[in-house]
Amino acid sequence: FVGYIVQYNGIHWPTPINLAGDPYPFAAGSPPEQWDALSDPAKWQIILFVGFLEWFSEIGGTHYMRGGVPGAYPNFSDSPDTIPHPVPLNLYDPFGFSKN
Repeated sequence: FVGYIVQYNGIHWPTPINLAGDPYPFAAGSPPEQWDALSDPAKWQIILFVGFLEWFSEIGGTHYMRGGVPGAYPNFSDSPDTIPHPVPLNLYDPFGFSKN
């Protein structure tokens, strides 16, 4: 919901979206039209990244419907055998500001 509102109001990254220098398609109109204006590799990158996050949350932690905590996401560093390369930063607190 928040992403839709932000995107609809034209808030976007000021940098180009690819190496060819194409600007973000904010002039395409509504968010569904902006999604249609993205290139296919950009769409697949977004879909595969979200799919990876879903997969990792199912592999690395207990699902909230099976006794897990809703909203809790497993740390990448807790399961080094699952990810082929080390990921030192976690999604919730990447720099350790709220360790206490």
